[in-house]
Amino acid sequence: MVLAELGGSITRALQQMSNATVIDEKVLNECLNEITRALLQSDVQFKLVRDMQTNIKKIVNLDDLAAGHNKRRIIQQAIFNELCKMLDPGKPSFTPKKGKPSVVMFVGLQGSGKTTTCTKYAYYYQKKGWKPALVCADTFRAGAFDQLKQNATKAKIPFYGSYMESDPVKIAVEGVETFKKENCDLILVDTSGRHKQEAALFEEMRQVSEATKPDLVIFVMDSSIGQAAFDQAQAFKQSVSVGAVIVTKMDGHAKGGGALSAVAATKSPVIFIGTGEHMDEFEVFDVKPFVSRLLGMGDWSGFMDKIHEVVPMDQQPELLQKLSEGSFSLRIMYEQFQNILKMGPMQQVLQMIPGFTAELMPQGREKESQAKIKRYMTMMDSMTEEELDSSNPKLMNESRMMRIARGSGRPLREVMEMLEEYKRLAKVWSKMKGLKIPKKGEMSALSRNMNAQHMSKVLPAQMLKQIGGMGGLQNLMKQMNTGSAKDMMGMFGGMDK
Repeated sequence: MVLAELGGSITRALQQMSNATVIDEKVLNECLNEITRALLQSDVQFKLVRDMQTNIKKIVNLDDLAAGHNKRRIIQQAIFNELCKMLDPGKPSFTPKKGKPSVVMFVGLQGSGKTTTCTKYAYYYQKKGWKPALVCADTFRAGAFDQLKQNATKAKIPFYGSYMESDPVKIAVEGVETFKKENCDLILVDTSGRHKQEAALFEEMRQVSEATKPDLVIFVMDSSIGQAAFDQAQAFKQSVSVGAVIVTKMDGHAKGGGALSAVAATKSPVIFIGTGEHMDEFEVFDVKPFVSRLLGMGDWSGFMDKIHEVVPMDQQPELLQKLSEGSFSLRIMYEQFQNILKMGPMQQVLQMIPGFTAELMPQGREKESQAKIKRYMTMMDSMTEEELDSSNPKLMNESRMMRIARGSGRPLREVMEMLEEYKRLAKVWSKMKGLKIPKKGEMSALSRNMNAQHMSKVLPAQMLKQIGGMGGLQNLMKQMNTGSAKDMMGMFGGMDK
């Protein structure tokens, strides 16, 4: 994701400031100039950047700060607040309610990714227990209904459209009525796009809007136009009541930051950002966690939500128990691999961990590691129950390995590689033995410190340094919901290379 470059530049500027022995006017100016350069490269409007720099200098008056103040922390907080202010439209958007039918209409220019975004939006809510449905009211573009049909079939979402009918208003009304009768609680209407903002598009949009009476109109916008997004968002907002914006294609160019800040300037809330072409490359846009990840400060609440999504509540105590005992079998490894694949793009997940920036895992390497995990799981599917449940590596003799290789259709070399990975993870897991797990309520400071010591042995040195050493780790332990935080430690194993 190209926004990672912006985040990396800002993080490096803050890191250089942290490494300075004395923080004076010169160090602060160098840090702010570096951040200004990064934002301008990301096509953020010059006036917004200049205002941000002025505001930070007003807040951080180095001469007036008393000797005991932590200047680094104050500067970092000021930068965080100003970036949040730049991206925050200052008003919330409509959120659908389960069980009550909500109609959402998607509008935007041609080629901005409306049809794909419709399906991603439906898929996101489907995973959360909603019953979504798609209506194709785009009769202008050849192949629009085929594309929606293909996407919806892949995501197992019901859809409605017509090859014969040319009136988009009629299709939209029929589709909405059909799905209301079927008790769908989220009905998404995909409308036509045009090559530019022309009167015919706005007139058609207005008619579809009046006929279907949507609860929310979402404007889908291509982020590659950068700060020109301001004019586009304003034009759409004046013709239909746009309640929210989704910015797409954030992974392909350097203008994403400019597009986000320009949309915020129109006072339209951005609710999601598209970060790739696959179904799960779609992120909720929440200003504070987003800026926090951008600055390499992580987003614990988002991380915990992901963990709860993939590790069901009833499995958590059992996993914690195995973790504290330090026993690790191939079956546990298989389950953890399943959890990692369920979490979606690994890059998104890693960004939620403080000290990690998206630059640490390039897109190509992520795809490679996911393919490797799937190969390992195929090999484990060829194992017996005894082999999966055993924690004795000596059980795997040559004849067993040959049988697994034949059964999974993989070379013997790869089976041996998978078993080496298992031994390495078992070693990491065994270091977690003796971890203190709270029965109820908060952990004591002593238990927390002991857990921090355990974690410091497991985490890679580079990550530990970025978190802020042992002190930073203890602070994180305080912040984390300690009970659910252990669920992820099994997943940390794969990073200790």
